[in-house]
Amino acid sequence: MTRIFSGVKPTGHLTLGNYLGALRGWADEDQHRADALFCVVDLHALTVEHDPARVRRLSRQAATLLLAVGLDPRQCTVFVQSHVDEHARLSYLMECTASDGEMRRMIQYKEKTERERARGGSVRLSLLTYPALMAADILAYGADEVPVGEDQAQHVELTRDLAVRFNQRYGQTFVVPKATLPKVAARVMDLQEPTSKMGKSHARTSGIVYLLDEADVVRKKVMRAVTDTGTDVVYDRAERPGVANLLDILAACGAGEPAELAAEYDSYGALKKDTAEAVVELLRPVRERHAELVRDPEYVDSVLRDGAERARAVARPRVDAAYQAVGLMPAV
Repeated sequence: MTRIFSGVKPTGHLTLGNYLGALRGWADEDQHRADALFCVVDLHALTVEHDPARVRRLSRQAATLLLAVGLDPRQCTVFVQSHVDEHARLSYLMECTASDGEMRRMIQYKEKTERERARGGSVRLSLLTYPALMAADILAYGADEVPVGEDQAQHVELTRDLAVRFNQRYGQTFVVPKATLPKVAARVMDLQEPTSKMGKSHARTSGIVYLLDEADVVRKKVMRAVTDTGTDVVYDRAERPGVANLLDILAACGAGEPAELAAEYDSYGALKKDTAEAVVELLRPVRERHAELVRDPEYVDSVLRDGAERARAVARPRVDAAYQAVGLMPAV
C-alpha cells in the first residue's frame, strides 16, 4: 500500500491557504487511499526566534485543527514530530549525507538569510540544516509520496537526492519519495499582496484568512481584497493577480473552474461577495468541530499519544537499519 507523509509547521495560525493547498486533500483523499502519516513538525519551528509558550500553544492548535478538518485517527496516523525521537536520530545521518552547497542553495535559507543580513543580523545554524531534518521526517517512514505546496517541492527533491546517495553509499535503505501537488489552489495568495503566498507567519495579517477567523472577519478580509486596475473580471495570473487569486479561491471552494467563473461576473464587488460567502461556508464546519475538540482535550491527547506510538513503530526499524548501514555500533 502506498505510504504518505506530510506535516504542518506551528509557526503561526493555520490559514485558508493551508487548508485549500494541503489539509483538505489530506482529509478528503489521501488518508483514504494510502497508509498516511500527518505530523505537526514542531522541531522546525525552532529554526527562528520564538516564544516557547507560543510554539506549544500553536502546536496544540495545529494538531486539533488536523482533526477538525477531517483527519480520522482510525484512517491515518496523526502525531507530533518531537514525540518521536527517530526524526532527530535520522536528521544527523542526513546532515552527514548532504553537502554544504546543497543546503545553501535552498530558496528559503537564501531568502531569510538575505533579509537578516540586510537588518544587520544573522540566522540560526538550524535554518541551514533543517532540510536534512525534513528529509529525515520523510525517509524514516518509507514514504512513497509527500503531498506539499509548490514552495516545498524543492525540499522533496533534496530528500530524493539524499535517499539515492545514501542507498548508493551504504546499501538499499530508503524509499525514494516523490512530491505530489494539489490540482487546484496549490498556492493561495495573500489578499492584500496577491503576488505573495498567504503565509501563516506574516507580520501583516489583513490579507490572511485564518481557519479560526469568525465569519464576519472572513467577509471583511475578502471584501477588502486588493484587485487590479480595470473593471472587467478576467482570469490572468500574470496581469491580474488579485482577481485571479479570488477566482482561484472561489473555484477551490467548489464553484467551478477559475477561467469559466470569470465570465459569470461583471464587477469585482459581486466576485468578492460570492467568494467571501463561499469561504465562510467552507470553514464553518472546521470551526465548529475545532470548538468541540477544544472541549475534549483528553481525546486529542489520546490521539497524539497513540499516533506517536504507531509512528515510532514504523520509523524505528528503518532508522536502526540506517545507523547500522553507516557503521555505527548497535546498542548493547
